[in-house]
Amino acid sequence: MSKHSSETDGRNQVTITYCPGCGWLLRSAWMAQEILTTFREEVDGLTLRPSRDESGVFRVEANGELVWCRNRDGGFPEIKALKQAIRDCVAPERNLGHSES
Repeated sequence: MSKHSSETDGRNQVTITYCPGCGWLLRSAWMAQEILTTFREEVDGLTLRPSRDESGVFRVEANGELVWCRNRDGGFPEIKALKQAIRDCVAPERNLGHSES
């Protein structure tokens, strides 16, 4: 199993947790589409998870590692920065092409 794969089943998983009360489903779905398109060979699954317990939340995890937190990182990520953070977890050797510069 790759050291960058999920500990549970060897597959790369991404989870986006968002606040449904804040209306962030559309933003989360767009980011999910961008992630799945960019990492079509590397990411085996992506979960959109509405937060029932915490309002104002927006978090992205790759293989259980927190790669973006709206509160910690100061707002929403630019898609380029998010893709680079996910790449570092699921395929660190991969060049993202124009997203890299």
